[in-house]
Amino acid sequence: MDLRVPSVRGLLKGPRRLFAAAAAVVVLAGAGTWTAAVASDGTRPVHASEQVMAVDGVRLDTSFFTPAGTGRHPAVLLAHGFGGSKDDMRRQAEDLARDGYAVLTWSARGFGRSTGKIGLNDPKAEVADASRLIDWLAKRPEVQLDKPGDPRVGMAGGSYGGAISLLTAGYDHRVDAIAPAITYWNLADALFPNGVFKKLWAGVFFNTGGGCARFEPELCRMYDRVAQSGTPDAAARGLLEARSPSAVGSRVKVPTLLLQGQTDSLFTLGQSDAAQQAIRANGAPVDVDWIAGGHDGGDMEAGRVQARVRAWFDHYLKGDKNTGTGPAFRITRTGGVDSANGTAQLRGASAAAYPGLRDHPRGIALTGGTQHVTNPAGASPPGVSALPGLGGSGGLTQLSALGIGVSLDFPGQYAAFDSAPLRRDLQITGTPTATVHIASTSDDAVLFGKVYDVAPGGTQQVLPSQLVAPVRVTGARAGQDVTVTLPAIDHEVQKGHRLRLVLASTDLGYASPAAPATYTVSLKGDLSVPTAPAVTTAAAPLPAWVWWLPVAGAVAALALLLTARRRAATPAPDPELAEVPLVIKELSKRYAKSADRYAVRELSFRVEKGQVLGLLGPNGAGKTTTLRMLMGLIAPDDGEIRVFGHAIRPGAPVLSRVGAFVEGAGFLPHLSGRENLELYWRATGRPPEDAHLDEALEIAGLGDALARAVRTYSQGMRQRLAIAQAMLGLPDLLILDEPTNGLDPPQIREMREVMIRYAAAGRTVIVSSHLLAEVEQSCTHLVVMDRGRLVQAGPVGEIIGSGDTLLVGTATPVEEPVVGKVAALPGVASAVRTDDGLLIRMEPGGTAERLVVELVRLEVPVASVGPHRRLEDAFLTLIGGSA
Repeated sequence: MDLRVPSVRGLLKGPRRLFAAAAAVVVLAGAGTWTAAVASDGTRPVHASEQVMAVDGVRLDTSFFTPAGTGRHPAVLLAHGFGGSKDDMRRQAEDLARDGYAVLTWSARGFGRSTGKIGLNDPKAEVADASRLIDWLAKRPEVQLDKPGDPRVGMAGGSYGGAISLLTAGYDHRVDAIAPAITYWNLADALFPNGVFKKLWAGVFFNTGGGCARFEPELCRMYDRVAQSGTPDAAARGLLEARSPSAVGSRVKVPTLLLQGQTDSLFTLGQSDAAQQAIRANGAPVDVDWIAGGHDGGDMEAGRVQARVRAWFDHYLKGDKNTGTGPAFRITRTGGVDSANGTAQLRGASAAAYPGLRDHPRGIALTGGTQHVTNPAGASPPGVSALPGLGGSGGLTQLSALGIGVSLDFPGQYAAFDSAPLRRDLQITGTPTATVHIASTSDDAVLFGKVYDVAPGGTQQVLPSQLVAPVRVTGARAGQDVTVTLPAIDHEVQKGHRLRLVLASTDLGYASPAAPATYTVSLKGDLSVPTAPAVTTAAAPLPAWVWWLPVAGAVAALALLLTARRRAATPAPDPELAEVPLVIKELSKRYAKSADRYAVRELSFRVEKGQVLGLLGPNGAGKTTTLRMLMGLIAPDDGEIRVFGHAIRPGAPVLSRVGAFVEGAGFLPHLSGRENLELYWRATGRPPEDAHLDEALEIAGLGDALARAVRTYSQGMRQRLAIAQAMLGLPDLLILDEPTNGLDPPQIREMREVMIRYAAAGRTVIVSSHLLAEVEQSCTHLVVMDRGRLVQAGPVGEIIGSGDTLLVGTATPVEEPVVGKVAALPGVASAVRTDDGLLIRMEPGGTAERLVVELVRLEVPVASVGPHRRLEDAFLTLIGGSA
């Protein structure tokens, strides 16, 4: 499921058999079978075939991917987004095939090389096509069957492809699990919310599809009618509702992973909420995951999302009950800006149950008397909230991910009601509501509700996720009390900030009445905001679906009870360092029986809260010796180590705040996993309630295996038990020595995510690793050692160095004439196109800041800017090639 949002064309890309007498699928043409070469990272090859099939009168262009070797496998149908084709799904299909699935992708009617008219997932067309493809899978020797004619099959896709997953699950009982993303439950509600026409997004739909003539005639007529009137009618609603998953909601009874975007004015979080309620009522397992991005831009979290989808299918299609599916509810929150690349820093929050959109509401008093709002003739100029269809281009994506965007309300065209400054931070998770009284000089009134986060002094206001809620009030001349349900958001309002409820008469994305009118608006109560306190970030463990975590467990605390004797005198704590996780000063350790050969010599560095520090160096650099001294396992000969101000000695009490992954953790084989952890914790002498055992077990994701003897565990299960052991007590300082040894690339990526999130909660991680590419992506700071000495320490960006060459990533390819203009810019020595953007060499005095300004002026869709030199280059330079 490719959830990238690169351009307007790619924005939407992303009981019973329907017709028992329908014609069978006929393979018209095939391009043969090819075997993908083994990738450089050692991943397994896959087989693939390209075929054009005749299905109920149209030709569907398909690709079929299977694992190398023989045997039957669960199948997955991968559906592309609106405006795309099967080619968008190729990479994910190959990854799933390597993971043991038979994967079929296809171009939907009217897209790619497939024929037919676009039916917006018409049950008689696109949904029937999906059912016929399941027929075809049932006849393949590579596909596992539940019974004759019934393959074990799941479906996934984003946007348009997500809807076909839901619809097919409702119409065809053979679908066994689904993972729809950033999609709709009711298309009429999405395009006609509260009776207001979402004109810009509807226009994107029809233009991205190639124009009205490419659609089924009744859809074309519907669009022309509503676009001209500006008001959706009952027939238009009925047409879209019949093509919506909600029409068969009572029949969707399969395990469903709902992934919905927070920066999405097309398919809002309310769509996944309605889907969750309906499918849960059917008795099916449903998990909900709110990702950072959406159709308006932001980070689509493709790697994490695809890993969770794969885990979902492993659990429900392969039947691997040891694979965790994740928390019932997970949300990605932004936590500031990465100083290295300017992107939003992400962290996860979760809850054991989906809270819905109105959980634990809190009343916020607002002030502001009766106000008069003008709806100008022609509804022009319109206010601006989101920029539908443009969120994926360049810098707007990053702004959206950071909660910053373009918003504009014209004086006289809106009413505003403010709260007092908040006395404490407020986390809003869900849909705020407010009751207002609205009267109009016209029969109908259309208003757009939004809640701003206003900084002290009113100099800056942020519209979370750039979302507004339209509301149509009929019979408004007499005046009515109206409860406005604002968009669902997840947003933290800081202490001292105010909330501002705005009701505007116009919005760029929607159709407003063309006739001029005056609306009178007054408050009828407090603003009610949902707080969902069970959704926790800092206090919660990392997501339970991260089940695979490697490396044998932490034995440091137990070793403290057995290791060398304490020194006679321990230095007093330093109060100025009480909040500093680690300070190492002039640390030295000689080799045994040597007076002048040092494993570590005069080493000094400092680590702050929230950092992920990479400890690098060639073999023999002294990394492991340093970590052993840090854990109190051996004593230094000279210098000192202080953890939160306390000097480290073997057995020092402050070591209870340190956890470690040490290779080769030992477990008693005859005891169960849970018994091993309980025994380990008792050995530390700390109170049982301090263990946070349940949180650690949730991280481990061992399920029923916790009750089994450890001697029955696989190596991977032992590793998961070890991570739970290391996390016991949720230590403030976590040490990892070569944590990725023996892991495959997907597991390495997940370990990277775990380290980043653990530190984002205010804790600190120190990792020693030889995988420089992973360190570069995982760590915020580095300490480079060679022959026992410090070579360099500092932020990753500084150590890599900016050099004179920059790699500018772009959302879309840059045309050659524009490349020439870039090369001619002041301070630029040369510019060359690459697969991902531009490689620009700067002249002396040229700056990245000035370059970005000029690129924006030239309308280059800048997505990222960074040094071209890799960590590997910098590392080899620093140590002089001794690695």
